[in-house]
Amino acid sequence: MKKLLLATTATIAISLTALNASPKAENDIVAVAAGSEDFSTLVAAVKAAGLVETLQGDGPFTIFAPTNEAFAKLPEGTVEMLLKPENKDQLTAILTYHVVPAKVMAADVKAGNAKTVNGSEITIKTDGGKVMVDKANVVKTDLGASNGVIHVIDSVILPE
Repeated sequence: MKKLLLATTATIAISLTALNASPKAENDIVAVAAGSEDFSTLVAAVKAAGLVETLQGDGPFTIFAPTNEAFAKLPEGTVEMLLKPENKDQLTAILTYHVVPAKVMAADVKAGNAKTVNGSEITIKTDGGKVMVDKANVVKTDLGASNGVIHVIDSVILPE
């Protein structure tokens, strides 16, 4: 009887947890990025800038996400400097420059300019199936999330 009671209690607890869990939160832009070791620097930067809740919002968002290797291309000490609390505004400006407030799948990308969340425009170029965002190459596309899509880029893009 005790085993049956414990099993029933555990089943109810698991069921309630599943009902309260938000599937959206599990698959949002931040969760998708956090699920990949290639984006650990980006995720640390998003946390330092206080943008986690924003990027977990309804969106939709298109994120041009630099990999750890992309951040490593920046001059030595740049990432560490940007992650300091006193540089939060500058970090936020850079990160929001990587975000377009719409869900744009790779098949829908067109050459031209696109307004970013920080208010500046990025330049998108297409050539023979290759896509560039400013001076960064898009190296992987259409990483889906519940509130948008991630396209992976090989360089950090900087607003002018």
